[in-house]
Formats: sequence, structure tokens, C-alpha cells
Amino acid sequence: MPSVPRIRSPLPTRTRTLLALLVALLCAATALAPPARAAALTEVTGFGTNPGALRMFSYVPDSAGSGAPLVVLLHGCTQTAAGYHANSGWQKYADAAGIVLVYAEQRTANNASRCFNWFQPRDTAPGAGEALSVKQMVDHAQAAYGADPRRTYVSGLSAGGAMTSELLSAYPAAFAGGAVVAGLPAGCAADLLSAFTCQSPGRDRTPAQWGDAVRGKNPGYTGPWPRVSVWHGTADTTVVPANARESRDQWTDVWGLPPTPTSTRSLPGGTTVEEYADASGTPAVTTYLIAGLGHGTPVDPGSGADQCGTAAAYFLDSICSTYHTARSWGLVG
Repeated sequence: MPSVPRIRSPLPTRTRTLLALLVALLCAATALAPPARAAALTEVTGFGTNPGALRMFSYVPDSAGSGAPLVVLLHGCTQTAAGYHANSGWQKYADAAGIVLVYAEQRTANNASRCFNWFQPRDTAPGAGEALSVKQMVDHAQAAYGADPRRTYVSGLSAGGAMTSELLSAYPAAFAGGAVVAGLPAGCAADLLSAFTCQSPGRDRTPAQWGDAVRGKNPGYTGPWPRVSVWHGTADTTVVPANARESRDQWTDVWGLPPTPTSTRSLPGGTTVEEYADASGTPAVTTYLIAGLGHGTPVDPGSGADQCGTAAAYFLDSICSTYHTARSWGLVG
């Protein structure tokens, strides 16, 4: 068997040794280098005068460039910004679609149960209290992160949902849309005692009366008005489902629409959707009623495009409300 000729390296032995050492050093440096840091929920201070003494947290994914949409999120009673971020599913769509998220967090010094004070006029009037603090968060995020003022939205659960209604009323020009999850119509309560009445059994007012509660905050303002989604479980005993009907009546009246749906359809989780479209055929108000669901944010854990969130206290496994809300705002496909 003929011998195989030995192929000699064209590089001198000293050069080969130095190259091997260089490769080893590079591999070691790579192994020791810290991993690239992903976006994280970060507290923001100095965002304004903050008359409501709230905390602000932001989540700015790498995918969020200049002109990114902005979503402001308000947790429910006993919850925190970090908990809402971890369980609601918003991070998934923020990462995928480049959405800037801002979370307002209540302090126990303001409310022992961490509820936003949606029932205190001093915290819901334009230019005052907690509502102004959230508006200052919006202004800061738009300036600091380049978020698009024309694509700024707000959503909240329970007390956060009620405060969402109040923010849409106090600052209608600041938000293109809002989602009221297990919340209440704006102007329902004026103190703590009336707040309990609003939650259960609820207040029955005419659409015009509810609409006046919104228009009264900004006399002379004629629009544009934000588009509003209302999410509610039919088995909610904390904030009774009648509030979903009253919220619908409020915002259809503000939009000058009859409280009769222009279309009805079904979604997973026993969800009935009613849409109330404007003259262009675009839904101005949409209600989502989930059969048998209690009090909480509807989530649907899983990896599907329309699945999100983690089931936990006040995060109820049924349907990913975050996906359908973001989709109705045109933020995801």
C-alpha cells in the first residue's frame, strides 16, 4: 500500500503557536462575555410633577423604534406593575410588534389596597391627581422613547379599568383607544361609598346621562373620541356585568351611535363580541362578554399567535384579551 505524503503547513511553527493561543484567548473572552441584555421592566422617575404620587414603569423592547405605538397599562387592586407585566401577555406582543409599554403603579400610601382612586374627583378631573400623573407618563414616554402620539392607548383591569374610563374622559385627545377590563363607566362614583354601589348592583342611567359625564369633563370638545373596548365576564360578582352595558351606553352615546350592535360574532372561550361601527364602518365601541368568567383579565396561556398570559389570581384562563385588544387597535396582525 503506497504511503500517503505528509502535507507540511506553510506557516512556521512559532506562527502556528501564536495563532492557536489567539484562538484560545478569543474563545475564553467569548465565554466570559456577558450575554446581550434584553429589554426589562424599569422604573422611571422625574416624569413630571406627579400630583397623584404614582410610580411609573416602562418596557421598551429592542423592536420599538421611533414612532412606535404606546400602550399604558393600569393594574387592578392588590396588584403591581411587575405582576401585571408578567401575567397579562402584553410583553409577548410588545416584543413581536415593537410596542412601548408604560405601567402606572399605585402606592399603598394613596390606597391601602393599591386600587387606583377612580372614585375620587380630585384624582380623575383633567389637570389633577392620579389622572394627571398618568398623562405626564404618556408625555414623558412620547418624548423619551419617540412613541407615536397618534397611536397611544390605555387599558386596565377592575379599578385600573375604571381609571381607564376616567382617563379616556379626562384626556380624550391623548388616546386613540382604550380597553376597559372588568371596569366601570366614567363618572359613576364621587366617593368610596358610591363606588361600592357602582360595583354592585351598579347604576342604571340613560345613555345621554352617561355621555354627559364624559362630555362634562371637557366642555366644548367635539372629538376625535377614542375607540373603546369593554371586556367583562358574565359571572363577575365583584364588578357586576351590568357595568359593561352601562359602559357601552356611555361610549356609544359619546360617539353619537345607537346602543344597537352593527355586528355580532363569537370568539373562543365562550366570548360574544358586539361591535358598534361609526359611519366609516369602523367599530367605535366593541363589547366582549365571556360566558361564565369571573373577575379578572382574560388570558389564554400557550404559544399560539392568539394565546398569551399566565393564569393566576385575577388572570383567568379563557381567551387572550390582550391579543384581541391589540389586534383591534391595529398593533398586531
